[in-house]
Amino acid sequence: MQFILPDWNAPQGVKACTTTRIDGVSDGVYKGLNLGDHVRDDPEHVKQNRQTLIHELDLSRSPQWLSQVHGIELVEAQDDGVCREADGCWSQESGQACIVMTADCLPVLFADGDGKRVAAVHAGWRGLLDGILEQAVAGFEKPENLHAWLGPAIGPDAFEVGEEVRDQFVVFQVQADLAFSPVKDSPGKYLADIYQLARQRLDSVGVKSISGGEYCTYTDAERFYSYRRDGVTGRMASLIWIE
Repeated sequence: MQFILPDWNAPQGVKACTTTRIDGVSDGVYKGLNLGDHVRDDPEHVKQNRQTLIHELDLSRSPQWLSQVHGIELVEAQDDGVCREADGCWSQESGQACIVMTADCLPVLFADGDGKRVAAVHAGWRGLLDGILEQAVAGFEKPENLHAWLGPAIGPDAFEVGEEVRDQFVVFQVQADLAFSPVKDSPGKYLADIYQLARQRLDSVGVKSISGGEYCTYTDAERFYSYRRDGVTGRMASLIWIE
């Protein structure tokens, strides 16, 4: 099983990774390690993939799976096997993994400086616009001591959006204009840099240590699922937990 590991300065006791589609038992359009149970893949394949992930990472508790709705709510991760509706979760319990699933949207992982609280967030453009990252940061005592990692998402050369999306970001934060570039010969269309938009939002609430942002799920079909590229497809998982 192949993982993407954050290159960041989080405390040693914090463990984090993003899965790839490599390995796993799903087939067809879901070929690989699909961990999404809401995309019409064979439920038994998803179950086996999740069990393999838990075994591979030697997780001591049931991880918190979420039903994501592109909102801004975060919940406390529990090991009771209940899938909760939210777009992020947090934990202060050792061994309790927080998970978000993506296939172009941006996963953001957080760890405080002393390694006592972690969080995982699913930031599609709607959640990012509405303040999911600010909501996550508000759960930590000292934003300036936070470490944030931007996991694999659609890259700035592939994420095309309409003028209405750009305008909403710019109205909220003028500097967001720097994250959009016009698409040649396509009036009203822009390429959006979701990594830059996330960095701007995190910087605005005092987060100084921000890492990641170097992958493109859309162009790297060997390693990543991409909804924009394939339509019907699987999901990767981004996980963080305190050892």
